Amino acid sequence: MRHEKASQLLTLARMLASSAEGLTLDEMVERLGVGRRTAERMRDALREVFPQMEEVEDPPTRRFRIPSGLDGLFQSPTPDELVALRIAADSLQTVGAEGRAAALRTLEQKILSATRAATRRRLAPDVEALLQAETIAVQAGPRPFEDQAVLGLVRDAIKSMKKLRFRYDGGSTPGRHREVTPYGILFGRSNYLVAAEAGGEPRNWRLDRIAEAQVQEAQGVRPQTFSLQDYADESFGIYHDAVEDVRLRILPHGADDAMRWRFHANQTVTARPDGSVEVDFRASGMLELAWHLFTWGDKVEILSPESLRKTMVEQIDLAIEALDKNRITYDRN
Repeated sequence: MRHEKASQLLTLARMLASSAEGLTLDEMVERLGVGRRTAERMRDALREVFPQMEEVEDPPTRRFRIPSGLDGLFQSPTPDELVALRIAADSLQTVGAEGRAAALRTLEQKILSATRAATRRRLAPDVEALLQAETIAVQAGPRPFEDQAVLGLVRDAIKSMKKLRFRYDGGSTPGRHREVTPYGILFGRSNYLVAAEAGGEPRNWRLDRIAEAQVQEAQGVRPQTFSLQDYADESFGIYHDAVEDVRLRILPHGADDAMRWRFHANQTVTARPDGSVEVDFRASGMLELAWHLFTWGDKVEILSPESLRKTMVEQIDLAIEALDKNRITYDRN
């Protein structure tokens, strides 16, 4: 128990040292999962160990932080943490995200270079053993484009709150030059810039179709009410179209899988007396949802919307047509 308390105190110390603005007591309670009185006692105990702890007025409350950071003695990584970092870098490398993979490898080097030599020697055997025993299962799928020059310019525009101008080799008028306000980046099967042209709604621009990108002097500030996470959650995948109410019925022989599966960030899952499961959520992107539902085979029934059922039938017909063409070609050979 004493060890657990010491570990929790160290966790709180790291939180206060890693936050530029500090944490309120309520935030400590939420992040540590303790009561308010416990959080107050932990804060007071840390003040004795770290007298440099600051209190910052933030009416109607106060924030606490350790501005000078923590000594390396308190910051030694564990083998599990180092392996998780390496595997994350390898995963990004595997899917073609060279830039982000390189950033994680640089972070790993910085962490190890700041770690004392004796600690590095102690960690090395465990890290090597875990790396030998864990690997990444490579799944079929597209390799997302991640050109460091394009990605760097997009990030520069976001950080400096400037507009971005580029030639877009996609859409209905390929080759046209665009000037947009960047809202953010969506990483996935393909990588997209989320941005809006003057007076327009945000839309997705594929990074692999952006060329001749230049950060402009004009301000490009996204609306304060815009949330990239909320925008991403509206769609089942990447494609954004009309948001619809989706209801799926997973038949009893697929119910166990459905209870452990996340179709959408805001889904509601309801078990039915007959052993089936109903899944409800609001989303756009019916085409991508139809593609996904193919993987459920005979376990799923589409209850609504009608547009999803129609899209599913269209995709089935296209698949049958393609198979028939392949069969004819095979028979002729």
